[in-house]
Amino acid sequence: MFLEPHFKGQRSGWIEVICGSMFSGKTEELIRRLKRAKIANQKTEIFKPKLDTRYDSSHVVSHDENSILAVPIDGSHRLLELSEGYSVIGIDEAQFFDSGLPEICQQLALVGKRVIVAGLDMDFRGKPFGPMPDLLAVAEYITKVHAICQHCGNLATHSYRLSSDDDTVVLGEKDLYEPRCRTCYHMGNILNLKNSNAK
Repeated sequence: MFLEPHFKGQRSGWIEVICGSMFSGKTEELIRRLKRAKIANQKTEIFKPKLDTRYDSSHVVSHDENSILAVPIDGSHRLLELSEGYSVIGIDEAQFFDSGLPEICQQLALVGKRVIVAGLDMDFRGKPFGPMPDLLAVAEYITKVHAICQHCGNLATHSYRLSSDDDTVVLGEKDLYEPRCRTCYHMGNILNLKNSNAK
């Protein structure tokens, strides 16, 4: 990709990352930023991984049921060609993309685009998820959002999986996951047993 020489006054692109646990409002914040960019008459486009069909195959949908039309893609390599003509690029569920995503985002930023990425920073094991650590390292702006722990009411930073499935990627919502704080996350199934006994 050819880059023009940098000079004072040239539009500079950047990368924003919105991260946190499940149910923390990542997608809601992504949609909010993109809608504000549209109000400012900026040309926007949003992309999502093709495998994420939980709510809708062609929309990004938040847990609060706000939605925005999106382009489902099967890999980060598609972003360069599909981003032509847009100045603001949104990417949802970034953790499901391949390891090439951080480099592609940097290329988009280098040609003057604002790139807004939302994704889970940790998987259900509490480990860094997919390309998110590298995206966090190269982003100019990082927003960490929090859910509320369903057991103690503190800020939730972890996504606790309620099933015994140990695959890293298991699509699900409140039937399979719940937000937990660090302490309640590490207490594990003890909390679920207490809750079921209390009923």
